[in-house]
Amino acid sequence: MKRNQLAQMGKLLAAALVGLISTSLQANAKPGRSKQLAYAEIMSCTGEGKLGTAFLAEQRSKEGIKTVKISLKVKGLTSGAHAVHIHETGTCDPCSAAGGHFDPGPNSNSKPDGNHPFHMGDLVNIKVGPSGRGHLKTQSTRITLSPGPLSIFDTDGSAFIIHDNKDTFCPEGSTPGCAGGSRAACGIIRPQKPGAKDTMRRQNKRKKTRAQKKRRKQQRWSETEET
Repeated sequence: MKRNQLAQMGKLLAAALVGLISTSLQANAKPGRSKQLAYAEIMSCTGEGKLGTAFLAEQRSKEGIKTVKISLKVKGLTSGAHAVHIHETGTCDPCSAAGGHFDPGPNSNSKPDGNHPFHMGDLVNIKVGPSGRGHLKTQSTRITLSPGPLSIFDTDGSAFIIHDNKDTFCPEGSTPGCAGGSRAACGIIRPQKPGAKDTMRRQNKRKKTRAQKKRRKQQRWSETEET
């Protein structure tokens, strides 16, 4: 057999081997490596500005089930439990424009106090301490960030709503206010690029450092004037 034919066969074998290795790596890849990310800035419904931030991350389980992990931090709310839900429309101007609870499907019922707590966007309460700070960490298989019938990134988007009162989960059926009552805060959920959370943390850290330097400078001036 001629040399050039042997060389050609060698190239074909090498290409086939690379393909087999690539296929094997994809088949054995660990679930959850590739994430869909999102975030929301939580704003007061009464004009008091930003109250907190929420981060969402979607991962697949070994069984292929999509699970969305949620971390939500707030400050400036009254102490106690507050209802938290994902609402059906991505707008907060005003907070009532976020509509009812996210509940897609042919038999959906987004009415907050109806079909509750069986909406796709229903979550657990956030507990706020005496300082006005609260941190909710939870997860849901009722929603997805990736495209599909349960995606919160549908044509009109979605938003977090934090209510003034706690969610009782309506044990007696549809009764007014059982899902948390009036709305205290709202946050439009937006897609997030990988690494953006770290960037936001660095930016917030720089802002905090600048604010601390400013306070120290003002304190030194005050002490100088007093002397």
